[in-house]
Amino acid sequence: MPGHTENEIVVAAPLDLVWEITNDLENWTKLFSEYAAVEVLDRQGDTTTFRLTMHPDDNGTVWSWVSERTPDRDSRTVTARRVETGPFQHMNIRWEYAEVPGGTRLFWRQDFAMKPDAPVDDAWMTDNINRNSKVQLALIRDKIEQRDRERRAGAPVN
Repeated sequence: MPGHTENEIVVAAPLDLVWEITNDLENWTKLFSEYAAVEVLDRQGDTTTFRLTMHPDDNGTVWSWVSERTPDRDSRTVTARRVETGPFQHMNIRWEYAEVPGGTRLFWRQDFAMKPDAPVDDAWMTDNINRNSKVQLALIRDKIEQRDRERRAGAPVN
């Protein structure tokens, strides 16, 4: 069975702010703890092709790959896929944003399959992505909520 994950979090901030911060690829190294570098390679319309480089893993290996990402503000979704798949046969990601009581729901769906010669199988990667997504979503929530507090504190009082 191919891998499939779904993870979500509610961010106590307006959708526009969540959208703006999470779609600012050049600043992902400040938003995610796992990325050491983001290099934008190309922009065609709304689609951005970029290279992500992670911090070294426990074995000192640095993982890097090229992805494509297309935000659609009208539908409040982002579709992404790995162009350089590495150990994956494919990796497709969908981000969904929704206004909910108390803020913005941020939802990630990842569909993938590992190559037969990959160092791990689909089940292992599913567990790994689920664990890491919870960590990254909590970091994103905390950073955006802090930015929202700072923004509101600096706003003029009417």
